[in-house]
Amino acid sequence: MDWLEFEKEALAKGYKAVCGVDEAGRGPLAGPVCAAAVILPEGVIIDGVNDSKKLSEKKRESLFDVIREQALSYSIAYATVDEIEEINILNATMLAMRRAIDGLEIKADYAMIDGNKIPPIDIDAECIVKGDAKSMSIACASILAKVSRDRLLYKYAEEYPMYGFDKHKGYGTKVHREAILKYGPCPYHRKSFLKKLYK
Repeated sequence: MDWLEFEKEALAKGYKAVCGVDEAGRGPLAGPVCAAAVILPEGVIIDGVNDSKKLSEKKRESLFDVIREQALSYSIAYATVDEIEEINILNATMLAMRRAIDGLEIKADYAMIDGNKIPPIDIDAECIVKGDAKSMSIACASILAKVSRDRLLYKYAEEYPMYGFDKHKGYGTKVHREAILKYGPCPYHRKSFLKKLYK
């Protein structure tokens, strides 16, 4: 497998600054959705990088700084719980991705988006389904997004220890669902995601 196949194709078409984009946190019951965009130097493969879901938390944490050091440019952005509630999770994910792309210090001229939908951006782009397992740039973005979001949930756990955010990162585990039913939601919970829970 060639981790740089999609990057090479874009560069061959004449694009100069190709970014990979991915998100973390679409499914959880709590916390924002986080997106990251990464532009790597041409030809760079970072040893150990893979789809963030296939890596241990320790491995993701160790790669986080390596990716930031080696990237030509990177950006991490969020859409808040309030925004998720207002415009729904899909649109909030697109918003976070757009913010991540807009936040790059080097302006990207081409974006490779993990998934099957392109956010409203002003540069050329393509979708790559399961891109975090096919493209080095997207895999790096997936690690930055996941680690950034997880770190935020650790802070929430200090504030609201009864929910166990440090264990499940806001996902709807049995322990988490039971805690919500016992204590009620906190300000970090996505109320629209809890409707099924209360039925």
